[in-house]
Parts: sequence; C-alpha cells; structure tokens
Amino acid sequence: MPESDLALLIRAARDAGDIALGFWRTDQTVWHKDDNAGPVSEGDYATDTALRTSLTAARPGYGWLSEETPDDAVRLSRETAFVVDPIDGTRAYVDGQDTWALSLAVVSGGSPTAAVVYLPARGTLYAAARGEGATRDGAPIAASARTDLAEATLLAPRPSLDAQHWPGGVPPVTRAFRPSLAWRLALVAEGAFDAMLTFRDAWEWDIAAGALIAAEAGARVTDRSGAPLAFNSPAALTPGALVAPPPLHAALMARR
Repeated sequence: MPESDLALLIRAARDAGDIALGFWRTDQTVWHKDDNAGPVSEGDYATDTALRTSLTAARPGYGWLSEETPDDAVRLSRETAFVVDPIDGTRAYVDGQDTWALSLAVVSGGSPTAAVVYLPARGTLYAAARGEGATRDGAPIAASARTDLAEATLLAPRPSLDAQHWPGGVPPVTRAFRPSLAWRLALVAEGAFDAMLTFRDAWEWDIAAGALIAAEAGARVTDRSGAPLAFNSPAALTPGALVAPPPLHAALMARR
C-alpha cells in the first residue's frame, strides 16, 4: 500500500528534526532578515533543504510553499501543495530554548488534509489527517471542554488584549504565550490551553499544520473575523487566527 501523506510527513519531520537538532545549541551562523522579519539560521536552511528534498521527491506533483524557500508561483497551479515552516520559533531555536517546532502540512483545495507539528528538542509530535482525529505521540487528543471565559486560558501576544480590539469588553481570560505559533495551535488541540489568538496577519506556514490538528481535536479554527482559513493563497497570509472550542470561540467573537 502506498505511504499516506500523513505517514510521509511524520517520517520527514523526524528525519529533518534530527538535522535541526544537529545545529541546535551550537555556534551556527545566524542572519537577520530584512524589514525586521527576524533571524534565520544555518539550521533553518538545512532543515528546509532536507524537507524539500524528501517531500517533493515523494510527491513530485505537489506544490511547495516554505518560509525559507523563495516562493514560486507554480504552486498556485497545483491542486495540492506542501506548506512548511522548517523551524517555527527561530528566535527560541538560536537562543537554545526547546520551544521551537517543525510545522508541516499538505493542503488540497485550500484546506489542510494532513499535518504534523514536531518539537524535536522535546520529543513531542502532534499529527492529524482530515476526518481521522488528532494525536500527540500517537495518543488521541481533544480540545478543552471549557465554556466560561472567566476561567479560560488564552495563548496570545500581550497586545491582543488591548481594549481597542474588544468593543464588547476585553475578555476576562488568563493570558499566556509561547514563541511558536504552530505549537500554540497544538497546545489548544490537546487542551493544555483553552484558546489561541493572533490579530496580526499570519504566514500560512506558521499555522496550516496546527490549524488542522486543532480542528481535528474539536476546536473551531477561523481568522480574526470568524471566517474560515484558506491556504496556498497568492500572498501566503491569513487575516490572523482564532482557535477555541466552539462555545469559547463564540463568546470571544461576541466581544469583537
């Protein structure tokens, strides 16, 4: 039987994760992108090359979108594409922290169909395929069942709770933060936190994999206005992201 897209992503993530670990906590070269777009390291590029080589060899008909590969409009002509961030959380990666992740998704018709978020330094792998549920290290996971905003935990940057964003009143949540957007989505998927939010436009490679994992775990996944997310778009950006169990999602949107 041919290898499924999910099995392919898991294998590629683990192999590339070993490469990323080989550069982690070493004196690797780090560059700084234009327009304050953040750092990029030798490990980012090596991991990207490994993923691109293995994944496109296995699925030559798929398009390719990655943070560390120059974009090619050919992907827009492909029904199915890989959407990849080789290392999400590069600042944490080059600082020697363990909170960075590989984010890998297969997107078909604008929607993710298979996804992996892998944290090699923690040995933690989240995965999902459309219609098959979500897992952490092979065990099923589910989003929080919480319904009360006053008791909810929200993963979000500090400015997300500024009053200007909430005409209906700033939600009475407990805010927390993690550097990797992909990991934030996965943490909501496993119920470790109740919701995540970013009002800023988000790069598709940061959230495509986590979006499927969270949705398969029972969370509602939308942009900041409550509209469905779409991927493999020309700009490769989404209008933010709001991810929460349906009751909490509705309660947050009611304050918007």
